[in-house]
Amino acid sequence: MSEFSKGEAMRELAMRLDALVVFRDLLHDPVISSLGDLVREPGVSTYAAFVAALVERGGSAGLSGYVREAVCDDENPYTRLRAAGEEVPASMQRAVEEELETFQQVADLTVDDLRSGLPGERFLPAFEEGERVGLAHTYHARVEDMGRYGFGIYARYRMFLLDDDGAIEPVKYPDPVRLSELVDYEREKRVILDNTRALLAGRPAANILLTGDAGTGKSSTVKAVVNELAGEGLRILQVRKDQLHQIPELLDALTANPLKFILFIDDLSFSANDDNYAALKAILEGSVSAKSGNVVVYATSNRRHLVKESFSDREGDEVHRNDTMQEIISLSERFGIHVSFYRPDKRTYLDIVRSLAAQRGLAADPEALDAAAEKFALRRGGRSARGARQFVDAVESGSVAL
Repeated sequence: MSEFSKGEAMRELAMRLDALVVFRDLLHDPVISSLGDLVREPGVSTYAAFVAALVERGGSAGLSGYVREAVCDDENPYTRLRAAGEEVPASMQRAVEEELETFQQVADLTVDDLRSGLPGERFLPAFEEGERVGLAHTYHARVEDMGRYGFGIYARYRMFLLDDDGAIEPVKYPDPVRLSELVDYEREKRVILDNTRALLAGRPAANILLTGDAGTGKSSTVKAVVNELAGEGLRILQVRKDQLHQIPELLDALTANPLKFILFIDDLSFSANDDNYAALKAILEGSVSAKSGNVVVYATSNRRHLVKESFSDREGDEVHRNDTMQEIISLSERFGIHVSFYRPDKRTYLDIVRSLAAQRGLAADPEALDAAAEKFALRRGGRSARGARQFVDAVESGSVAL
């Protein structure tokens, strides 16, 4: 390609990028933005800025891989219409096809396309180009299966939380725990896993309350289920107790999403006059899973009845005091499934320790391991699954000698 025709091609690509409509938000992507600057104003500085952005974010996938993921993960008017099952206007469909062709041209750019002819070309760094892809085919396949892959931040992350302003934020470094690492509690794990698979399959799924002693693996089990099923379209959004009143708004946003969600409330308990108690009661009575077929509530608590009850609560002159108290302690019964995690006995505790040690590849005398594990539990005030993991971590790090 002559320098003249190359210059014309770059100017046309710059115009095509400026004319984006459906995928316009991608102009704010650091790599796409710096590439746009480069094709508009070729130069050493704009080239170096583009390569720096790609090196920082593109990884081994190179330019073509980065563009593919950016386009396929993008949340835009087209994906929102498709997720909602609404008809896509013909003009929008044509725009999508035209803009996919624009990004195909971007993905196909080579080092020579962008570096040749620049001053100092001989010392300008190259960049990974990546494998060539048929972008339009890949994108349409992803859209057809968006109930598994999602879009926007939900395509890139699997765990989320609400910040103090009520905005959904991704957890960039989530707990990687897997079900295979959680020893014993097989029945409890199976109940939660089966209910979650029902949610993913579009069958009726219940809200779940997980209760039991601290450190028995309630929260870890929920997170492990998400790690196990994230590839099938499952995501988790953790909500604090003081944010429960925001759940109705969350449901409005999540209902239109093609993925399935667990609203996760960890370490839940209330006082009798807690306003958040009324908020959760209203949510459960309104049947979250019925209102929004892609969302369930999973909550953990160290208390069986959730509401802290004192002897003074049983006194007073209210005519229907018994009915009131029954209402308070029955909140847990509004969950469709109740799973109890009990503190492990000695045999189960040592079984967890041995299994974790084997998983970590720790070569230790079984009797010495058991004796040290028991001493560790005694110092910690009792046996628990969490304590077993902490003990094995300590042995692995060398802070506990056998």
